[in-house]
Amino acid sequence: QVQLVESGGGLVQAGESLRLSCAASGSIFIAYAMGWYRQAPGKQRELVASITGVGSTNYADSVKGRFTISRDNGERTVYLQMNSLKPEDTAVYYCNARLGYDDHWGQGTQVTVSS
Repeated sequence: QVQLVESGGGLVQAGESLRLSCAASGSIFIAYAMGWYRQAPGKQRELVASITGVGSTNYADSVKGRFTISRDNGERTVYLQMNSLKPEDTAVYYCNARLGYDDHWGQGTQVTVSS
């Protein structure tokens, strides 16, 4: 069983940066693909970025060039560096760990970007 705990959300102004962290426990971290998703009020949850155990990454078009996902397998942690934040990035951000049908979610952390 994998447990995920996110941290690092908050309130920032447009143009500023935040770094989200997701600490994992309970299983073989490197085997899992890790992802960050977000859900804004009234909208569906969407993929922001993902990273495989060996470091291959994928980004939503809306965050390419601004956000960077990374992972430290030794520390069992995945990060999301968010630069040049925009008001439309406001959402609850969720960490995800996936290995086949084994799918785990964190509790979410709020990111609010004011204009």
